[in-house]
Amino acid sequence: MGAVSSTPRGDANPKDHGDYLLGVLVGNKSYDVDSNLWDRLLGLPLTLQWPESVVHEACESMVQNSIFTSHLSKLFLHLAWSLHEVLHKTPLSHVSILKTINAVRFSSTFLKHLIEHGSNEQLMSCLSLSLSEKEAKATGNQNVAGLVISAIFSFIGNLDVNPSTYMLHLEVVNLLLVMLSTQLHSRLPYGTKDFQIFFDAAMAQDLSVVQLAVRKLLLSYIAKLPMPASVAHYMNLSKVSQQGVLQKVGAAAATVLKLPYYTYNYLLSSNNPTGPSPLAQNGLLLLLVLVHYRKCSPADEIVHEKFNGKGDVVAVPNESDQSFLNPFSQALELARDTEFDLIDIETDAAANSVARVPFAALYDTLGLCLKDESSVLLLYSLVHGNRAFLEYVLVRTDIDTLLMPVLEMLYDASRKTSKQIYMLLIILLILSQDASFNASIHKLVLPAVPWYKERLLNQTSLGSLMVVILIRTVKYNLSKLRDVYLHTNCLAVLSNMAPHVHRLNAYGAQRLVSLFDMLSRKYMKLADAHGRSADTRLSMENVVEAGDDAPTDLLVYTDFLRIVLEIINAILSYALPRNPEVVYALLHQQELFQPFRNHPRFYELIENLYTVLDFFNARMDAHSNDAEWSVEKVLEIVIANTRSWRGEGMKMFTQLRFTYEEELHPEEFFVPYVWQLVVSNSGINWDLNTITLFPSRIVAEVERVESFSDKTLDIPTTPSTEL
Repeated sequence: MGAVSSTPRGDANPKDHGDYLLGVLVGNKSYDVDSNLWDRLLGLPLTLQWPESVVHEACESMVQNSIFTSHLSKLFLHLAWSLHEVLHKTPLSHVSILKTINAVRFSSTFLKHLIEHGSNEQLMSCLSLSLSEKEAKATGNQNVAGLVISAIFSFIGNLDVNPSTYMLHLEVVNLLLVMLSTQLHSRLPYGTKDFQIFFDAAMAQDLSVVQLAVRKLLLSYIAKLPMPASVAHYMNLSKVSQQGVLQKVGAAAATVLKLPYYTYNYLLSSNNPTGPSPLAQNGLLLLLVLVHYRKCSPADEIVHEKFNGKGDVVAVPNESDQSFLNPFSQALELARDTEFDLIDIETDAAANSVARVPFAALYDTLGLCLKDESSVLLLYSLVHGNRAFLEYVLVRTDIDTLLMPVLEMLYDASRKTSKQIYMLLIILLILSQDASFNASIHKLVLPAVPWYKERLLNQTSLGSLMVVILIRTVKYNLSKLRDVYLHTNCLAVLSNMAPHVHRLNAYGAQRLVSLFDMLSRKYMKLADAHGRSADTRLSMENVVEAGDDAPTDLLVYTDFLRIVLEIINAILSYALPRNPEVVYALLHQQELFQPFRNHPRFYELIENLYTVLDFFNARMDAHSNDAEWSVEKVLEIVIANTRSWRGEGMKMFTQLRFTYEEELHPEEFFVPYVWQLVVSNSGINWDLNTITLFPSRIVAEVERVESFSDKTLDIPTTPSTEL
């Protein structure tokens, strides 16, 4: 598609002017950056429309000719200038907004096509225009990409959203997602030789600029401003246009060009009178993309060889030098509450320079939105990276605001992706590392749990519900996913909770004992299949001596059984008087533990358990002449004798504690995961056939079986209990 041969007359209709200007823009004749072409092009009305085939041809021509005309670079320059004008012009005119929207949309259209269908070399060639000495000195940038990225983040961080600028903010956020989508077309890990032009420019932004942008994106997520009614109305109108054509109406947010991807389906929800907020949704996705970007430093790429204990030589990264620092991750980690004590601010100069957001509003918004995967990932990013926010969460008395939606989603695990289940469990694991959290959840009583269908749970403590849901998740995983690391995470949370369990209800106590029963039966079946004898089938020593033929599945279940025994032992050692239902459940099924009394890995724990059982069995025998026995009668005897329990004969073990740490290269998990969310939820119609970061089928299908990689997350334990 070259330049149109003739200029339309002055009285020609806008469509003729649009066709001509589009042809000139993508043609092979170069126009100076100060030509009136740009004002005419960006001043086109938003009511114009082109067939998809015309847009595709225009994109192809732009990629081919811009290497010589530099029109894409010049378009970016005008975009940066327009954003600067919108940011600083007072009063802000409607014409300036529409001009900037046009610049953003033209840029998005051509850039998305170039990234998806061109090479990195073509991208660099199309953006190779050198800035003037004056422009470079004024902005501190030496290239067009740096200039436009600086303008975008300055715009996001400094201009408040209002009805007249809502669509411009949304367009700018979407343009940034398009710019950063170079990740979708590359493979991990990123080293120092991998060039991501827009990411590199973003990561080079000053921390103060980044903090403003992060703050505004978080505030946008909290506010969840709905799309203006007029915009939503026009977007509905655009859906009835003929196939291959987008109707563009005024400020309705359709594009100047027929964008193959720009087809939002945000309709007003009947359940929410304020309507949905695509700006909040895509702003959050943008924040997650930026926060989880990592790039190997030269030190990370230097490796040395060592033996891994299995006879294999493996490459190990050099961890002596500091790795790449992401300013967006740093800004999120340093964010502080707007209600921070003013006295502390005055005594801490650094506190004034961080992004400040209302933690109370952020906490409440997260609690309302955790059914959305991107919100779960934001919560993870905050409780893992931001110590101040984690401490804020831990002192909230209404911790059920966050925990109830988390537990409800785990209850409905069959409808969740494996990655979502992991994020939820890791959030629980991080919280359970705090002793006050483990104590407080047992003090908070829930009047009812309406979404739990298998049993009526009234007046149940949040801690008891958490135990029930975690055990239910283990059982679901055992029957469906069979993921070792999911088991580990669930049991790790239960282990951290165990010493602080208080008045675990009857159902929770039964579920805990049944968990041991289920794992032991599974193990016995595996042991019999491997021909292990009753006395040696669970022995670690026998597994090791077996060499290459060692049944590793038996070893895994041995570890699980021991952890469950340690959970029960911790409750008996530290909280027996407060948990009569646990004692009753053990008495009711005490025969389950008999086969393991002589096992070398379990016998000390089993001996503790039988010390408790023998104590209460003796008290039961003292009432053997009673006429009638019932559940209530047995429980009454148990409760009466817990008061006299002194723990004589119990061997005290070090409390089993699990902590969560990210691996050296967490981006190997998080980058593909975040981009899967972007592709699925941003409203942008990405070309799935060009994606190389992850299989495109992942977007179309709900993941059920894909395991979480042990190369990305690590749960370190004490040496004696390491799995």
